[in-house]
Amino acid sequence: MPKAPEITIAGRKIGPEHPPLVIAEIGINHEGSLEVAKAMVDAAAAAGAEVVKHQTHIVADEMSGAAKKVIPGNADVSIYEIMDRCSLDEEDELTLKNYVESKGMIFISTPFSRAAADRLIKFDVPGFKIGSGECNNYPLLEHIASFGKPVILSTGMNTIENVAKAVAIFDKYGVEVALLHTTNLYPTPTHLVRLGAMTQLHEAFPDKVFGLSDHTLNNNACLAAVALGGSILERHFTDHMDRPGPDIVCSMDQQACKELIEGSHEIWQMRGGEKKPAAEEQVTIDFAFATVCTIAPVAKGEAFTKDNVWVKRPGTGEILAEQFDEVLTRRAATDLPADVQLKKSDLA
Repeated sequence: MPKAPEITIAGRKIGPEHPPLVIAEIGINHEGSLEVAKAMVDAAAAAGAEVVKHQTHIVADEMSGAAKKVIPGNADVSIYEIMDRCSLDEEDELTLKNYVESKGMIFISTPFSRAAADRLIKFDVPGFKIGSGECNNYPLLEHIASFGKPVILSTGMNTIENVAKAVAIFDKYGVEVALLHTTNLYPTPTHLVRLGAMTQLHEAFPDKVFGLSDHTLNNNACLAAVALGGSILERHFTDHMDRPGPDIVCSMDQQACKELIEGSHEIWQMRGGEKKPAAEEQVTIDFAFATVCTIAPVAKGEAFTKDNVWVKRPGTGEILAEQFDEVLTRRAATDLPADVQLKKSDLA
């Protein structure tokens, strides 16, 4: 049997044999404020999050001037203005990374440009998260892969063929990569989550860890993803749902994050197994199963019939109910009183 896929980031093993990893993405919900970002980190730590994910935006290297005319579907100003307003400079982002790590959590970030990736390498991050918009940005992927750090790649808005090209780049560099299905609508309507796309991704790349980066309004999609085998769950995160950040509407707060961590761990424990009795069920089998017993006295040599034997609880007898028809083809090897469980030695 092939070994289950696995990646490791900062010592945290991730894959189907380990509890699901919940990523709390503060992203740009802090609106460019380091203090707000720290408050979100505090809330993530209180929720029990293992990983806080940031977004690294160096706008001049990330966008051309044309971006000043492009307005996202969940905003009323240009993407250029949003990222310029919400980005942290290098000093503040390093402070944020150190703060996350001081809380015992892992800091990762999504670089949206070559300069952003270089900054994160300078910070010595343990791995990269790559957003769906960069999944087919093969020059940037090649640059990131050259660092040799593990990668979690979101694949929203892309086809299996696009993803295959990205995976080939990381495989070429021997980089561990996990794949997340995503729908890039903020928020994502329930009918567009498409968990079938996540399982299709897993079928296309069975040797890769997989999961879900979700933008719905609750934990249901992530919990369903775990039931289907997902190992990584990512949702946007905030300390308070009344914050003005651009992704607050599809974010989880401290309580929702705590519930997602606990619920995903429970569902992970429920996965797997095979259809046979668990050893622990023997205590129930002993009273719940039926075995063959006499319902009237049976003389030695007398044939067993439905008038003198039947199936009754408990399941502690030697001859199970499933063997009843065979008993009806046999005779008694000895005199038997009524109401005794048949033994194999009673059959002639």
